[in-house]
Amino acid sequence: MLLAGLAAPVFVVASTHGASAHSGTAEEQSACTPDVLSLCFWQIPNEDKIVACLNKNINRLSPECRKVIAGDDDDKKSSKRSKK
Repeated sequence: MLLAGLAAPVFVVASTHGASAHSGTAEEQSACTPDVLSLCFWQIPNEDKIVACLNKNINRLSPECRKVIAGDDDDKKSSKRSKK
């Protein structure tokens, strides 16, 4: 029962370039929920604090969540390298 009440606030993702938090897509939620629960649990339900926590711990995030938090920058960099 306790986890059911926490489910909604856990689904927070944000780009480091965008200052606002949003609930994200189902795929983004799936990627970041374990990281929020393991690294930022005490910030729930404050979305701003969760986002700050995820950004602070970006090197500790799963690769999937790191990609969501970092945005498309990594994809753009790798595609630029492959075009050279």
